[in-house]
Amino acid sequence: MQENEYNGITGSDIFDKLTAKPVKKKQRYWINIVLFFASFITAAMGGVYWLGRDPYDISNFHLGLTYASLIILFLSFHEFGHYFAAKYHKIDVTLPYYIPVPLPDLINPFGTMGAVIKIKEHIKTRKALFDIGIAGPIAGFVIASASLIYGFLTLPGVEYIYAIHPEYIVNGMPPVSGLTFANTLLYSFLKSVLPVPHDAFIPPMNEIYHYPFLCAGWFGLFVTSLNLMPIGQLDGGHIVYALFRNKHKYITRFFFGLLIIMSVIGILNYAEVLNYPELGSPMWIIWVILLFFVIKIDHPPFYDPAPLGFGRKMLGIFAFIMFICSFTPAPIKDF
Repeated sequence: MQENEYNGITGSDIFDKLTAKPVKKKQRYWINIVLFFASFITAAMGGVYWLGRDPYDISNFHLGLTYASLIILFLSFHEFGHYFAAKYHKIDVTLPYYIPVPLPDLINPFGTMGAVIKIKEHIKTRKALFDIGIAGPIAGFVIASASLIYGFLTLPGVEYIYAIHPEYIVNGMPPVSGLTFANTLLYSFLKSVLPVPHDAFIPPMNEIYHYPFLCAGWFGLFVTSLNLMPIGQLDGGHIVYALFRNKHKYITRFFFGLLIIMSVIGILNYAEVLNYPELGSPMWIIWVILLFFVIKIDHPPFYDPAPLGFGRKMLGIFAFIMFICSFTPAPIKDF
């Protein structure tokens, strides 16, 4: 039987092209490896900077290794939580891309902007969406909590902070101004219930960045709270959409409105029109812009009527608890 031809291409060729599975692009793992080591280096520089030493002096590099290891460990657990959940549901996904940030004294003292993975195909079921969304925050939350617990249980004496700030010996310690991390429910709870060493000095919130385990643990809670915001395609957005489907819009718009309010309060505080430093921060302006123009507020819709089940609904409640324990309206203040 003679095949029909069109510009030299047979009908069977056209059928084969239309029905063939798309060829998967081979992932270039060297990019992931380079970004991993670059992020470790910049995080170590951040750790040196937090200790009040010169981050550009290579002889100080070893001082930032503990902090860098904790930060990379947290980011890895978070992203591989997503990764293995996606693999469980047979969804194609990349390895994590770590995001290094150099110049800790000028750009970002944490040394990193986190890490991301890319899901290379559409998620088609509520269970898969929920599992992928919640696996990362849970894994990261465990590491952040463990870092804080170990940090409190091994707090050094006051001589540690004196070595970093010898001026405190003469002037008293510490001043109430300067860069200050906000307290969170979990941080406050652990500080109050854990049996710290009897001769330990419990640092105030404007000094905890000198303590690698406390600083990395606080950073982990901060990143977890950002990811669990119930908006768009953030982890919290995936969880809320999987739980409530189209009704997620009410939750999303309510929380996005809160972000706008916290942004306005932060701006008015900065302009000294208001004095409510615990209720807002100018940093939320960046998130409002990113969420509205880049990430988008609403989650992309898809139809899957299958119920999540009791276990996943309980995990959804746990995600809400993690968010409440980690979130604060004014994460970082400098006054």
